[in-house]
Amino acid sequence: MGNKVVRGILCILIGLVLWLMPGPEGVKPAAWNLLAIFAATIAACILQPVAMGTASVIGLTAVVLTGVLTPGQALEGFSNTVIWLIVSAFMFSRGFIKTGLGRRIAFILMRRFGDSSLKLAYTMAATDFIVAPFTPSNTARGGGIIYPVVRSLCTAFESEPGPTAGRVGKFLIFSAYNSVIISAAVFLTGASNNVVVIKLTQELFGQTISWTQWFLACIVPGLAATILIPYVLYKIYPPELKKTPQAQDIAQKELAQMGLMRQSEKTLLVIFTGALILWATSSMTGIDSAFVALLGLACMLITKVLDWDDVLGEKGAWDVLVWMGVLVNMAAYLAKFGLIAWFATLVGAQLGGISWFGVVVLLSVVYTFMHYGFASNTAHVMALFGAFATVAIAAGAPVIMTAILLGVLANTCSTLTHYACGVSPIFFGSGYITQGEWWRIGFILSAIHLVLWMGIGLPWMKVIGIW
Repeated sequence: MGNKVVRGILCILIGLVLWLMPGPEGVKPAAWNLLAIFAATIAACILQPVAMGTASVIGLTAVVLTGVLTPGQALEGFSNTVIWLIVSAFMFSRGFIKTGLGRRIAFILMRRFGDSSLKLAYTMAATDFIVAPFTPSNTARGGGIIYPVVRSLCTAFESEPGPTAGRVGKFLIFSAYNSVIISAAVFLTGASNNVVVIKLTQELFGQTISWTQWFLACIVPGLAATILIPYVLYKIYPPELKKTPQAQDIAQKELAQMGLMRQSEKTLLVIFTGALILWATSSMTGIDSAFVALLGLACMLITKVLDWDDVLGEKGAWDVLVWMGVLVNMAAYLAKFGLIAWFATLVGAQLGGISWFGVVVLLSVVYTFMHYGFASNTAHVMALFGAFATVAIAAGAPVIMTAILLGVLANTCSTLTHYACGVSPIFFGSGYITQGEWWRIGFILSAIHLVLWMGIGLPWMKVIGIW
């Protein structure tokens, strides 16, 4: 408790110091005051003296009581369709868990392909890849669907933390975790922080990225990472048990226990497929992505896949609605008040003579490894995305390419530490991987991601016309 009080006081001091400091020449007082409140709120999201939602409500109240924003301006963020897209996607996540469709997909793939430890790793990756478009939470997807299945497999193969960890558990646990991180990067709705990137790109640079654009930009480097990372881990942590025909027997028994697909699973599968089709064809149908997701939610409610209590009980969705509505709106008003343009001019003058591509590479490396200081992908994006993207774009980098790259790297940096994002402690807590191993291998994997996403991702985005 005392430690939280100290962290809370530190956040307040950050805001007060900035508020009382005279703003730089060329920055409006309103912009500087808003920056002070925003910085204090972001510091609270990082240091976590209170929950992120609580910090956001305090920040929301502060901007109005101090007269920095009017009540109407302060609440504008809650009307944004992008935020409602992520809220609705959380409801799909609940549907996958409640109906058991996510587990069924995992066991079906395992029964078909799980006859070796490497294939099992790819099976978990494929399962996560299928579920990710409708599960914008690594914690819900990794902790609620993938981890329980993988952990059960480890026990079945008599591979427990300690002397038998190397039998298969160490490899499967770490591979499954990394697959969750990759899927989060590939799909716009695979992680809530991706939607923050989209909203900030709209507010700061006036350009919109669709669900389809993000997917097309990320699918090729994402598949490359999905194939390469488990193989790299297979070489780093070669499992003693190479062949795993028992996994197919386990999957068969689990599916037998589950029985035939229930009506709720079939209905969710139809809704899931329909939403994917509508998202992929949104440029032709003109239906906003958020309302595709809301349509899916309405169908789940009408068909009783979910009931209203399920919607009310999805705390993650309402938590995202609050903090995203507040924080993204603050960032938007920092741009409207001219602070972002001032910052771009200031930093751009220091980088004269460096090509925009060189600036992007430099910023990407720094942006990735600064995640050692964060325990949340969203806090990482809120604290760094606007500044880093502004500098890159001021140097001449294409807007959408820059936004997607920084959005992706805000996910892939989750390999670095055992506290990097919400799902990291779940997999680390299994006890199969020591902190030293996680940090050492995580650094290597983060470097591989940088090479893949810049070496394959940027050229691929050029080929498909993103820039």
